[in-house]
Parts: sequence; C-alpha cells; structure tokens
Amino acid sequence: MDILLVASAFNSLSQRVYAELSDLGHRVDVVLAAQGADPVRAAVRELRPELVIAPMLRTALPEDVWREHTCLIVHPGPPGDRGPSSLDWAIAEGADQWGVTVLQAEAAMDAGAIWAAEPFPVAPVGKSDLYRNEASDAAVTAVLTAVRRYAEGSYKPQRQTDDSISVVWRDAFRQERRRIDWERDDTETVLRKLRGADSQPGVLDELLGREVFLHGGHPEDRLRGRPGALLATRAGAVCRATRDGAVWIPELRPRKNSGDPAPFRRPAASVLASYQPSLRLAACPLPLELSPDRRTWTDIRYRQRGDVGFLAFSFPGGAMSTDQCRRLLAAYESALARRTSVLVLGGARDFFSNGIHLNVIEAAADPAEESWANLNAMDDLVEAVLCTTDRLVVAALAGNAAAGGAMLALAADEVWCRTGAVLNPHYRRMGLYGSEFWTYTLPRRVGADTAHRLTTEALPVSATTAQRIGLVDRLVPTGAQDFAAEVERMAADVAAAPNIARRISEKAAARRSDEKVRPLAKYRQVELARMHAVFFDPEAPYHALRSAFVRKVPGGTARPLALPAGDVR
Repeated sequence: MDILLVASAFNSLSQRVYAELSDLGHRVDVVLAAQGADPVRAAVRELRPELVIAPMLRTALPEDVWREHTCLIVHPGPPGDRGPSSLDWAIAEGADQWGVTVLQAEAAMDAGAIWAAEPFPVAPVGKSDLYRNEASDAAVTAVLTAVRRYAEGSYKPQRQTDDSISVVWRDAFRQERRRIDWERDDTETVLRKLRGADSQPGVLDELLGREVFLHGGHPEDRLRGRPGALLATRAGAVCRATRDGAVWIPELRPRKNSGDPAPFRRPAASVLASYQPSLRLAACPLPLELSPDRRTWTDIRYRQRGDVGFLAFSFPGGAMSTDQCRRLLAAYESALARRTSVLVLGGARDFFSNGIHLNVIEAAADPAEESWANLNAMDDLVEAVLCTTDRLVVAALAGNAAAGGAMLALAADEVWCRTGAVLNPHYRRMGLYGSEFWTYTLPRRVGADTAHRLTTEALPVSATTAQRIGLVDRLVPTGAQDFAAEVERMAADVAAAPNIARRISEKAAARRSDEKVRPLAKYRQVELARMHAVFFDPEAPYHALRSAFVRKVPGGTARPLALPAGDVR
C-alpha cells in the first residue's frame, strides 16, 4: 500500500511508524507539516497515497485533504479522550492506565471514528520517556491494526457518538497548572509536575532572578534545605529543596525572549553559571556503586551480579557532552578493574545514546573547538570498548540510538536491542562524515555495501531490520519496564555458558588480527581528518544544520531522503 505520513516533525514515533510500515512492505513517504498546509497538499497531489497517517501532528490537517482522502490521526489518549495535552493530564492525574487511539480525521479535534485503540500502563517516568516507550509501543500496535483493517476493506470504524464511548475534553495543559509552589508542594507533587513537562514544554520558574524552564525531575533522599533553595550540583544537574525533601533537575532552558543567546535546553549548572559566575554550590558526587535503597539521581551507575557487570548510563535526550563522555570513560575503566566475564553497557530504559551533545556545542564560546573536544572524548570511549579483550562487552539498547551513539553500541561484541527501539546509524543529516570508528565497525557487521546504503540513505531502521542486516545480534521482545530484568537474565546465561572462556580468547585473537591488517589509530586518523575539516570550516553546512536542530527551526519536505537534519535526530 502507498502510505503518506504527515508529521509536525520526524520524531521518534514518526520514525518508528515509518520503519515498521516499511518492514511490512508498504511504500511510505513523509511530509513535514511544520511550514503549513501547502506542503501537505503538494505531497498528496504528487504521491496520491492510498492512506494518510499522522503519527504526530500539532496542527490540523487541511480540510480538503481529509475530506478527499482517508486520514488517520494517532491520538495519545484512550477512546473518548480529546484535547491537545493528553499525556500531560495522564501524568498529572496519576493515571495507572492510559491508551492510544487511531481515529479518522474530521472537523472536530479527536472526534473522528475509531479505527483502533490500544491501552498501555503509565510508568512513573517523565512524559518523553513514557511517549517513546509505553505509548510508542501502543501506538505502533494500534497503527498496524488500523492499516490492516483499512486494507481488508470490511472493517467499519466505531463512531464516537456511540453510547459505549464516554467523551472527555481536556484543555491544553498550560503553565499555570504546571507552576510549582516550593513552599507548599511536597516532593511527589513537584516530581509529578516536572515529569509531566520534562522534555516539552518544561516548567516555568525563576532562579537567580531569571525566568527559566525546568526540565526533568528526580528524587533526592538525603539533602534538605529551605524550600526552593539550591542545595548542590552533581554531573551538571542541580538539587533544589522542596518542603519535605529535594529534587534533582538535570536541565534548564532560558526563555526565548530573555535575551539569552542560548535559549535552549542544556545542563542546569552551566545555565546558572552563565547567570552568576560567582555561584558556588556544593558538589555532591556519588560512588559508582550505590546501595539499592538509595533514592537519588546519578547519570552513571555500576552494579555487579556474579560474573556480570552492569554499567548503566542515562543522559537527557541521549546526547553525550565532552564531560559526560569523559566521566563515562572513567566509569568504564573502573568497571574493567572488576573481575567479570561479561560487561553490559546501557540504561534500564529509553535512549541508549545519540552521540555528541549538539546543545552544549551550540552554547559554547567556540562551537568548532567544543565539537572537536566532544568528538575526541566520544572516540576515546569507543576505542576503550573496542580494545577490551579480557571479557565480552554487550551493548543493551533499551531505546533508540543514533549517529555516534549507534556506533558506540557497535563497538561492543554483542548488541541486544529492545524490539521497540529505532536505530539511525548515520551522520549525513547533520552534514557530517562521522567518526567513532564507524568505518571499521559498521562494514565489519553489515558489509561494505549495506554500510554505504545506511550512511547515504540516512533512514531510520527498526530493531527487526537491524537484526536482519546484522546491526543487532539479539532482540529483546519485552516492554520497557521489563527490559532490564530480561537483559540481566540473558547476561547471566552468557556468563555461565561453558564456551565463555573460548569466546573471550577468540575475541582477543580477532582484535590482534584486525590490528595487523589496519590499526584502529588509522581509522581514527582518517575519520577525524574529515571531521576536523568540517568543524573548522565556518561555511560547512554542519554549523547551520546544528543550529537549526538545536533552536528548532522548522522545515518541510515531501520525502524522507530530503528531511532536514533537525527532524531526524
């Protein structure tokens, strides 16, 4: 079937729907609606799709399009739910269960006939994490069901005028509802407000006399202070007191009209330092290994179960700054000092890694120098993984991976991937050649021809396709909340297998053999030469593409191959 996806951005859900529909043999095209209705009309005229699907849409489809074509809207709410802020309300109201509904577009918002619906559990996580995982799983199931029903031709969608559907309209969830009263709100209330706005739109607040949006929220079990007071820093985040505890806030975003030259999300401590260079908050580091009863935040942790080590990391948005790469490398080296036969890399859920931190780079005094430093720090980390020969290293992808983050995974001996994850193993859409030893690891896994296709077509790859072509070794068919436990079971089986010593020995021999054919240093030298030329050329497209991505400059197009970089990351 010829299907056109209409999306405000080619975000994680749009990419997953695109990849999974393509896997089923459908011809799928994409048009971005960020520049208005005309690109959508033009795409429909040119492509003449049999079905139009909107996985993520902030504006209404043009009336002439939905009147003349069957258009299915993916709404992140259960049947009968209506309004633009469905997930926000689910989190604010403490819902245990929510749902996704695929309905036919018509004049009234979310009022069309229902083609499919799928429930999902509401995990105690941030809205963006919930959206990319439980909600995404439900959305894809519902979309595939709706497409099958449409193709069969006999299904009659359920009108929402039926007595069986209870309609609930929920208004836009505005900042007045998100506002934190630091004197009165308890920690759980503060966390709920922060989690409901973690990626977008953030919670508007005031710090050091400046209006900023707070992004992300995690509990703290020991630090205490006057409600609203800043207490400490850790790994770029800041800790702020509530009336009965404290919370960690990883990122801040200055208001666009504040005059700040970098009005986008970045590590909270760096934003505050730019406002008040003399600010001195106590550093509050943690050991890599924490007691399981601690209720605090850190972005890197290590634990060990028998012969298996688990090095978990979770960075906002999956981006890894120079500092984060260096701290993760130090943690990796510490993990290598422990006696294990298997070392598992990756967080319990959500993003694995998206590579270098474009927001931090864009905010730097010299973005070219920061790009170079960040890339070298990322290369150092990947090289350490590639040079580990005394144990097996497993990259466990609970969620999406892109660019250098995907190549970090490929440096491991095995890649295990949750079935809902999407991989973008390419750099092209940011105008980059790429590094992280991809010219060694990618062809080694998928062959030269497929490596060339992946890096030039620059399209998202589903977990299923990733396994079929060799990017992924094992699929983990679980929900997001069960991924970590299943990976722990799988890793224990690998460590206990009678052939573990032989596998490690063969791995070490293969690395020595590859090094003789072409040293890793040579791959790095060639890749970095290409990247250096781009970073330090002010006219290189990378700088404009990076700025557009970070500052969310909208774009529009009718085909995935031409999608602007900012909509693909």
